[in-house]
Order: sequence, then C-alpha cells, then structure tokens
Amino acid sequence: MRKACILFVVFAVSFASWAQDINDLIKGSVEDANKLVEGYTTPALKAFGYGLNQGWYNTAKPHKTLGIDLTFSASAVYIPNSDLFYKVDNSQLQEVELVSVGGVPISNSGVGNVPTIFGPDVTPTYNATNGAGNFDGPGGVDLKKELGIQAMPVPIANLGIGLPKGFDLKFRFVPTLQIGDDAEFGLFGVGVMHDVKQYIPGIKNLPFDLSAFVGYTKMKLTTELDVQSGNNQRATFEASATTIQGLISKKISVLTFYGGVGFNVANTKVAVLGDYDLDEDGYTDVTDPLSIKADANGFRTTVGMRLKLAVITFHGDYTVQKYNTLTVGFGINIR
Repeated sequence: MRKACILFVVFAVSFASWAQDINDLIKGSVEDANKLVEGYTTPALKAFGYGLNQGWYNTAKPHKTLGIDLTFSASAVYIPNSDLFYKVDNSQLQEVELVSVGGVPISNSGVGNVPTIFGPDVTPTYNATNGAGNFDGPGGVDLKKELGIQAMPVPIANLGIGLPKGFDLKFRFVPTLQIGDDAEFGLFGVGVMHDVKQYIPGIKNLPFDLSAFVGYTKMKLTTELDVQSGNNQRATFEASATTIQGLISKKISVLTFYGGVGFNVANTKVAVLGDYDLDEDGYTDVTDPLSIKADANGFRTTVGMRLKLAVITFHGDYTVQKYNTLTVGFGINIR
C-alpha cells in the first residue's frame, strides 16, 4: 500500500514536470501539440478511469444499521505492452518533426515509436521546423522498474455506513493535498449498495448475499506552470468514473468469497490552460492550447476473497476488463 501511494505521487510529479515543458511542445502548432500529448497521456487517462472504479466492496452483504467499515485498497491497473509506446509520423505533423528517440535517429520513413507516460525513461528529440530549433520531449515512468510490475497503482480509501432496509452508503474523500510546490490533488466519491435478494421470492432465505451497487468517483490534479509569469498558466488532469454492478458473496467461517459483474463508464481529461506568448513578443499567441480526452468504458467481471479476523479484514480481488486490475487491501469492519 505504501509503495503504491509513493508511485502515485511519482506519477503526479512526473505529470507536473512534463507540463512545465509545454512551451517547447507548442512551439510548432497547437494541432501538433495535441497529437503528441494525446499519444503520450492516453494510457494514463484510461488506467486512472479503470482504477477509480476499483476497491468499492469486498462483500455483497450490507452492514447492519449504523455498522461501519474503513477500508484501504491499492489497485494495480495492468498496462499492456501495446501502450508503452505510441507512433509519431512526421508526415502527420505540421510544424514539428521527430528527430530521434534516446539519441537514436528515426528511420528515413519519418516514423518513430515514442514512449508514452508508462514507457521507458527514454527522451525523444523534436525539431520545430519554424526555426525554433530542437527540444526534448518527456520520457516515460518505467513502472516495471519502479514497482516491479507493469501496472499503474491507484490507492483508494472508503468509509462504509449501514442504513436501514438493506442499504449501505460508501464514501471516498481526499481533501485537496499539496504535492510539491505547485501541484494539488483532490478526490471525492460516493457509492450505494442495496440488498436485492430480499425482493426475490424463493431465494431470500438461501445462504448467500445478492446486492446491486453503483459508485461514482471524481479526481482532479492541478499544477501551476512556471512558463511565463502573470498568465494563469496551469495544467489539469481530471477523471470521473462510474460503475454499476450486480454483486454476490458467500461467507464460510472467516472467509467470504465474492464476485461482481457490471459496466464501467469513465471519462478522463488532460488540459493545459492559460495564455501563452510563444514568440515572446509581449502578445498572447494562444489561449488554453491543449485538451485531450479519453474514455474507459466497458464490461467488467470481478472475483475475490476476504478474510475477517475479529474486526480486521484483508481482501484481494481480480477484475477482468480492458485494463485488467488486481486489488488488495485491509480494513476495520464493525457490524
């Protein structure tokens, strides 16, 4: 859990560091910059969308009225090899061209594979063909090297409260936190679980639990940009994620086996905002130059197991979706 949180901060700092170089990236054209940023950040946008829909539950049984649990989870969202690089084709760019990757010139075809944010820490070099000269693009955060697995960590904490008539209300909240000198991070989420077995004649007395669940999470990471003072320059990374699932669980002694089937809807966005004087002539050349969006939608299936010892719980589950995800955690559970 601790390492997952550290890697999450590493990603945030990497995002902030990349954003500081945005003036170089948009020296060519805004259209070029949007293409390059889209290729670089899309895997992260999708991974966060999937990760934010994890860690909501470890049983299908709602608490008794006023029962509570505080659960901490860390999800490892696996990044496929195909998302470690993206293709840059100079023929598709207007005023920027890729020169080399890691010091190795690209082929005569003018096409090169450039690291995404999850790729290796290799620096691509570009040339602004309008005369601004060469500049370096960002390398990747090598997750396998840093974490030991090729997965994006997404830590989450939930507070669950039992309500009458088989309802369970869940919250996740991180107040705005300062990351370094210029970046801020905040998160909010709410979920509702409800026992639906009580409405189905013939099975409501059978020894398993069956519930419906819906959860919503919103996250925002903002960093101020130290490019040109007084122009309100900043970069934002936002994600909103909704999951709707049917849950089932069976308790055997201290073990609970649980599963869920449902659908994810997640929308993520990275944007660079503010006014930019690219040629430094004292006049604004472009406002709010970058805005990249990505969706992480689709069906999901989860299977997992929870161990409860007195009021302490340990759980782990695996979700099959476009970015498969392993989630582990622990908590305090009363009633």
